[in-house]
Parts: sequence; C-alpha cells; structure tokens
Amino acid sequence: MRNVDKHRPAVIHRYTAGERTNHWIVAFTFVLLALSGLALFHPSMFWLSALFGGGTWTRILHPFLGVLMFVCFVVLALRFWHHNLLTRSDAEWLRQVDDVVNNREENLPEVGRYNAGQKLLFFMMVGCLLFLLLSGIVIWRAYFAMYFPIGAIRLAAVVHAVCAWGLICGIIVHIYAAVWVKGSVQAMTRGTVTPGWAWKHHRAWFRETFRPSDKS
Repeated sequence: MRNVDKHRPAVIHRYTAGERTNHWIVAFTFVLLALSGLALFHPSMFWLSALFGGGTWTRILHPFLGVLMFVCFVVLALRFWHHNLLTRSDAEWLRQVDDVVNNREENLPEVGRYNAGQKLLFFMMVGCLLFLLLSGIVIWRAYFAMYFPIGAIRLAAVVHAVCAWGLICGIIVHIYAAVWVKGSVQAMTRGTVTPGWAWKHHRAWFRETFRPSDKS
C-alpha cells in the first residue's frame, strides 16, 4: 500500500498558466460588464458610465465585452466540462449540505476535482451566459435589433436583466466560497494547492492525481 503522508509532494498542480490567464480574463471582463450593465440598467446608476468614458462609450463597449467574456468562458467550459458532470455521490453531497456548511467534510463522500456546489454553479453560469448572449444579440441596436419585433426586444431585455442578476449573484457566491475555503485562491493565482488542501476538500481528485513513483 502506498504511504500517502510520506511520499506526497510539496504542492499539487491544479491549473495551468493558460487556464489561469483565461480565468482572469473572464473575471476582469465580468467586472467591466457588471459595472457597464448597471450603468445602463437604471438612471440612478448611470454615474458608473463615467468609468467607460460616458454613456455612448458604455453602450458601445458593453456588448463587445460580453462577446469577449462569452468566448473565453466557452474555452474554459469545454476544458472542464467533463469534470462538472453530476454523479451519485454529488446527490449525497447535496443531501448533506448541513455538514458542508458546518465544515464537517469528514462526513461527506469523497469529492473529485469539483464538488456538487461548484458543479451546479458551473451549469448555472453556462445557462446564464448562453441566455445573456442570445438576448444581448436581440437588443444590440447597432447591428441586430432592427431585425426583431419590438415585443421580442422587450422580452429579451427582461431576460437579459434577469440572467445578469443571476450571474452576478452566482459570481458573488463563487468569490465568497473561494475566500471561505482557505487555500483556494492560491490555486488560481499560483496554479498549485497543498496536498493537505486537496486531501481535505477534493480527496477523490487527490487520489486520481497523485501517483507516487516509488512503491512501499
């Protein structure tokens, strides 16, 4: 039997430089989209348009930033899609959400690269971004809006706002969870995690990833 404690490495690589760069492009464009979108959403927040050079530039830049974010997110989604497929152990993990909230991870089934909460958030983001893209095309006045009836444009505007709100809430949860689980931020800044972190939070992934070269 392998001696995990004796042979485990100092760090475990979780994300490549390319994956981290893509992630931060998505994160940066999301912030810009959230600010510019809020500026366009309600007059009380129009002052945010000053960050983009005024109302006209905000209206111009917002959809192009949206396309950039969507394309970059698609690259990430395709890369990690198979890691986010739900399994039977994920259903058990969700049933034991009280243990999750109270940090009793020893009572939970072993988690792979991502836990059930992360997987649900992933698919929520996929759905929101897809509807944001489709509705955004309908209300993109400079290029596409003239091809749709006014009723479709109004409906698309509502869908766009609802999905944007859902995405913002989801990202807030994502950031909170990353800060709450100590060591998670390091995975997306340095690309590595400690063996202790992997063993505690993603034990099944640790077993799959760590293959000591020597045997005991």
